[in-house]
Amino acid sequence: MLNFNAKTTRYSPWNAYYLGQAAKLVYENSNVIQQTTKFKWQLPKYKFIQDLHDDDDETTGTECFVAGDEKKIIVSFRGTQVSQREDVLTDLNLGFEDGPLGRVHRGFLKAVDSVWEDLIKTINEFQDNGQSLWFTGHSLGAALAHITVAKFIDDLDRPVYGLYTFGQPRVGDRTFARSFNVEFKSRYFRFVNNNDIVTRIPLRTMRYSHAGNFIYFDSDKVLHTDIHWWYLFVDRVGSVIDDFGEKGLDSIDDHNISDYLVGLDKYKTLELKF
Repeated sequence: MLNFNAKTTRYSPWNAYYLGQAAKLVYENSNVIQQTTKFKWQLPKYKFIQDLHDDDDETTGTECFVAGDEKKIIVSFRGTQVSQREDVLTDLNLGFEDGPLGRVHRGFLKAVDSVWEDLIKTINEFQDNGQSLWFTGHSLGAALAHITVAKFIDDLDRPVYGLYTFGQPRVGDRTFARSFNVEFKSRYFRFVNNNDIVTRIPLRTMRYSHAGNFIYFDSDKVLHTDIHWWYLFVDRVGSVIDDFGEKGLDSIDDHNISDYLVGLDKYKTLELKF
């Protein structure tokens, strides 16, 4: 991972680019992921983690990979695959549950808990040289990365260097968002691509709220960090929300992780200050 800055907690455009690549790579099968991380990215440490069953003998479908070297450890969670029943059930399990730093989406928390022990064990094994720790994900994967970092902060009090998410839904209530921002906002960068409607759910009217530093790509892939652009986005897609259930995830082009990578590649040398 040429130009990845493993020692900074500030925004890094190269780190954003590579973590975006990791958020896309996790959709591949484990063999492809391992070959890419080991030979292309030169990350010799690797493990693919998935939930096979929970206490009810029902899988949550949660998958992620952990990869690293002597400087950094990267964890990437897989996003929603609408062909997988478990993913859809996780997304639809909308009720709140007490979690780290506040109330969070019940389905997302259950998905994280299903791989938690294996994930912690793997990170402990890989993090043998004080390596910095990074989390990323797209869609559902972004939500799971967010809650995982909250658990690292609240349950373990362990340092995480950065959280970069793409097309992320809201994961918790306002108390959770505020508490997370107090602890981690300077290291959390949340990308929204144009009309990506997934970033608008669950709805604010359901008492869900976003956290982190907002980074927005408009329809021309021009990057914005001014919240003014977010309000314009909200106005544009407000009427589309009503038809969201009929359209489905796959019909929303702006949610595609490949579309995010176009913007990330365009701005991979642009430093931003938050």
